[in-house]
Amino acid sequence: MVSVARESLIRRALWLGWFTIIYNLGEGVVAIAAAVGAGSDALLSFGLDSGIESLSASVIVWRLCAERADPERAEHAERRALRLIACAFFVLAAWVTQDALRSLVGGDRPDSSIVGIVLTGSSLLVMPVLARAKRRVGTAMASRAVESDSRQTSACVYLSAVVLSGLVLNSLFGWWWADPAAALGVVVFVVREGLEALRAEHADDCC
Repeated sequence: MVSVARESLIRRALWLGWFTIIYNLGEGVVAIAAAVGAGSDALLSFGLDSGIESLSASVIVWRLCAERADPERAEHAERRALRLIACAFFVLAAWVTQDALRSLVGGDRPDSSIVGIVLTGSSLLVMPVLARAKRRVGTAMASRAVESDSRQTSACVYLSAVVLSGLVLNSLFGWWWADPAAALGVVVFVVREGLEALRAEHADDCC
């Protein structure tokens, strides 16, 4: 039986999860459409990351619903959630790396994207607040999965800053290489967070 205090935390975490899903799906659709129009690798990786972010939030929603239905299943669901989040990070890192390298070698020159600049700028405002809220509720719940999801949202902040830099440099100075270079810069953050999720999954085994 889930306690009243625990149920309140679960409801809050679910609300944050659903907000993340809806926001990032909308953000991803706009970013991918703008990326196709401008030929921007950085903006496309940003849109795909939004999709991964939605997937991560969906995993968290599933994990929380599993706990609500059967608290004894929470630990098993927690481990599976962390594993799925880590896999999502690594898939994104692999895709961004190969696509950015292809663009750098091929000399693909993306067009400037005002939509992309506005979108990534907005993300810099929204994501830090969302990550902080997730981190607080994850700590209160002692949930490694929710805390890992908050780190993924934090990684989206860095990604937004890097992508925004690439888009602005290309738009102002015509530095086409800044776009795929920005996409490669994202990989460092993505891989690090994937490893963090895996370490969190095996934390109990190591203790």
